[in-house]
Amino acid sequence: MVLLNFALQDSTKMSEEKKSLNFIEQIIEEDIKQGFQKENLRFRFPPEPNGYLHIGHTKAIGISFGLGEQYNAPVNLRFDDTNPAKEEQEYVDAIKKDIEWLGYQWANECYSSDYFQQLYDWAVILIKEGKAYVDSQSSEEMAQQKGTPTEAGVASPYRNRGVEENLSLFQRMKAGEFEEGTHVLRAKIDMESPNMLLRDPIMYRILKKAHHRTGTNWVIYPMYDWTHGESDYIEQISHSLCSLEFKPHRDLYNWFRDEVYNYSKNQYPLLPKQREFSRLNLSYTIMSKRKLSKLVDEEIVSGWDDPRMPTISGLRRRGYTPKAIRNFIETVGVSKRENVIDVALLEFKIREDLNKTANRVMGVLNPVKLVITNYPEGKEEVLIAENNPEDEQSGSREVPFSRELYIEREDFKEEANRKYFRLSLGKEVRLKNAYIIKGESCVKDANGEITEIHCTYDPLSKSGSGTEESKRKVKGTLHWVSIAHAVSAEVRIYDRLFSDEAPGSHKEKDFMEFLNPDSLHITKAFVEPSLQNANIGDQFQFQRLGYFNIDNDTSPEKLVFNKTVGLRDTWAKKNK
Repeated sequence: MVLLNFALQDSTKMSEEKKSLNFIEQIIEEDIKQGFQKENLRFRFPPEPNGYLHIGHTKAIGISFGLGEQYNAPVNLRFDDTNPAKEEQEYVDAIKKDIEWLGYQWANECYSSDYFQQLYDWAVILIKEGKAYVDSQSSEEMAQQKGTPTEAGVASPYRNRGVEENLSLFQRMKAGEFEEGTHVLRAKIDMESPNMLLRDPIMYRILKKAHHRTGTNWVIYPMYDWTHGESDYIEQISHSLCSLEFKPHRDLYNWFRDEVYNYSKNQYPLLPKQREFSRLNLSYTIMSKRKLSKLVDEEIVSGWDDPRMPTISGLRRRGYTPKAIRNFIETVGVSKRENVIDVALLEFKIREDLNKTANRVMGVLNPVKLVITNYPEGKEEVLIAENNPEDEQSGSREVPFSRELYIEREDFKEEANRKYFRLSLGKEVRLKNAYIIKGESCVKDANGEITEIHCTYDPLSKSGSGTEESKRKVKGTLHWVSIAHAVSAEVRIYDRLFSDEAPGSHKEKDFMEFLNPDSLHITKAFVEPSLQNANIGDQFQFQRLGYFNIDNDTSPEKLVFNKTVGLRDTWAKKNK
C-alpha cells in the first residue's frame, strides 16, 4: 500500500490543540507516570558501520534524536562493530558526517567493540552457570537441528558438555587455537521454543580478521543479539527503539538482559526496554545495504554518494536539505504497521523547502539561438531581477541582455495551436524580466533542424519600466540567457534509478532487472553569468525548469549542476 499524505494541518489549529502523542511517546509518558525518573531517560542510534546511511535510517535517527530533544535526554551514537569482515572506518566517518549534517548531536560516541572484554566475561559466567556451551557442529548441521516454526528443534550432541570442558574450549577459541567454523558458543535456552530465536542462539563465532579498532586482539566476535542488548544495558539505555523486524528478537533481548542483570545489577541497575516501530519503506527505492553495495561494486552508480542513490550522502549531493528530510520524517510519523511511502512525498518536501530558500536564476538546457532583429547591434543593457519572491531579504541581481539570446528549443514551434503559449511565428511572448517579442521567421539546416529563430521586440514593453506597453499581458513567458554573456555548464538530470515501484520485492526477478536505463542524462547548458562564482552545494531554481545545485565535480574551469527535483511531479503523469 502506497501512502501519500500532503494534507498540511492549519498552523493556527495546531497551536490551539495539543499535539497527539505517538505510541512510543505514550510508552515513555506511561513509564514516567509509573515512577520512572525522567532524568534516567537515555536513547541511542546503533548503526553497523558496513555501509552508508540511507533514507530508511533517517526515521530511526529522527525518532531517537527527536526524543532526546523532546525530553532533554542524552542520545548515544553507538557503532555495532562486531563483524570485521564487512566494517570499515570509512563507514564510521560517513555515518558521523551524515548525522551531523542532519542537525543532530550525540551525547557519547560508543562502540560495541568497547565492550568486548565485558561481553566475554559475562559469557564465561553463563558457561559456569550452565547456560552456555561450545558447539562443535558445522553450520549446516546446526541449521538442520533448528527445526521449523511448527516443529521443535533437536538438541545438539554437545549441548550437555561439562562446564570445565566448555570453559577450556571457549578460552582456546579466544586464544586463536581453532580455525573458523570449528566451534561456536551457544546460549542454552530452549530448543522447543515457538520462537526459533530462542533455540540455543549463537553467541560467539571464530573470525580471524583484523578489526578496524581492535586490530587482531580478538579472533572471536560476539553475535548481534548478544552484543546489542548488553551494549544497551552497559550504556543504561532506558528505551531501546528499533524497527519491526526485530520484534521477534525481543524475547531473546530480554533473556540475555535478565541473565546479565543477575550478576551486574549493582553496577548497572537500569533494565532497558526494547520497543519496535515500522521501518521507512519508500517506493521506487532499494534500502538493502547489500543491494546498494552491489550497485556501487558493479559501477551502476558512481559511488555511495551518487545523486541517484537513496543514501544520505547521495541526497545531500543531489541538493536535498536537512530540513526537507526532517520534515519528511515528521510527516511520515511513527507507526506500528509496515507500509510504503510514495517517494513523491519526499520530493514534495524538498520542493517546499527550496521554494522558500533557493534564488531564482536562468539557465537554458537545450539551447537554440534567438535573434532580435530590430534590437540595435552591439547594444547591451543590464536588467534587474528579483532573486526570490518568497524571501524579502534575498535582494536582486543584474542580468545582462543583448540582441542574441539562447532559449529552450522546446519553447519554439513554427506553427502551434491555441493551447501552445510559447513562441511561434506570428505570436507574442514575454522574455522573463525583459521585453515582449514576436516570432517572425526561422533558419534551418540541411536536415531541417531549426538553428536560428528571428523575432522582433517591443522596446516600450520592458518589464518594470512603468509604461502602458510594459503592463500589456501575453500568455507566455520564456527564460533565456544572453549569448555574449552565457556561461557554459554541464547539467546532470536524474530520473528514478528503478522503473518499478517495489524493485526489491519480486521473488522471481532480480532487482537489477528494474534499473531505469534513463536515470541519468548529461547535457551541455548555458547559464547566466551570476552563477560563475557559485560554490559547491549552492542551490538555485532554474526558472521554469526545476531546482538545481552545484555538484562536487565543479572546478574553476567547469561548472557542474545536479537537478535536485522538478518544479512539479512529472513521473506520475509520465507513467499513467
